[in-house]
Amino acid sequence: RMSLLDEISLIALLPVAGVAIAAFFVLRRFFWKVAAAERALNPKEKIPMELIEKENVSHDTRRFRFALPKPNQILGLPIGKHMYLSARVNNELVVRPYTPVTSDDEIGYFDLVIKVYFANVHPKFPNGGKMSQHLNSLKLGDTIDVRGPAGHLTYLGRGKISIHAPKKEEETRQCKQLGLIAGGTGITPMLQVIRAILKDPEDTTEMSLLFANQTENDILLRKELEEIASKHSNFKLWFTLDRPPDVWRYSSGFVNDEMIAAHMPPPGADTQIFMCGPPPMIKFACVPNLEKLGYTQHMYFSF
Repeated sequence: RMSLLDEISLIALLPVAGVAIAAFFVLRRFFWKVAAAERALNPKEKIPMELIEKENVSHDTRRFRFALPKPNQILGLPIGKHMYLSARVNNELVVRPYTPVTSDDEIGYFDLVIKVYFANVHPKFPNGGKMSQHLNSLKLGDTIDVRGPAGHLTYLGRGKISIHAPKKEEETRQCKQLGLIAGGTGITPMLQVIRAILKDPEDTTEMSLLFANQTENDILLRKELEEIASKHSNFKLWFTLDRPPDVWRYSSGFVNDEMIAAHMPPPGADTQIFMCGPPPMIKFACVPNLEKLGYTQHMYFSF
């Protein structure tokens, strides 16, 4: 029985017409395999995942790669959903939500990009981040417990959004313009949606990202975002910093109505705004300014 690689090699020996036909069937078989792949996540069960790679992206940012229990599995995380990581840290159960930067296109593993909040750095949080420091302490071969999918929003593709809030009927929304407002590590679910849209040539959704951080060094995944913006005309990127450097061509300060008006799609039937960031940013900066500008509750959603 020929492997997929053998079949692809055989294609090169066929006439042009045969190439197209053979390629169709080989690729169709490949995508069927992905579609039928077993999902690793279980919403009711914590599953240990082994750390197999660890990369220092910056002084306080790490990329972790975790192996799924079986090499032929996909993670099984719908676009817009997140998962929970849990661990015992100093005899205390710590649970935190995370969104991977990989998707179900990857088989056998998933990647997390995480900012480590070290102890004794921020005066308001002398203990630092419990989970991020725990992840940073993991050695190759160590495991972390993962449960999911979780969350109330699913991006179904081509501008279609499903929202299933607790004790409410499922709501379906449709948009042609998608605004994304992210703060700090809230960028990861946004990147998940951005990549899903760009992977589908039939998805023509226009995207605009307003990304808020404290300093320039805090901007997570900046290189990836700028590369996407340079290659795709339907993705607009803008930053704002609480403490910008002397030379800075983007905005400064907290998210306000002027930034939203300038860099988000205007309110309307074809517009949706996604938000993800620290609760005070959503509650005091995003929602009041969206409503001030005429966006209704059916035009925005906070992860």
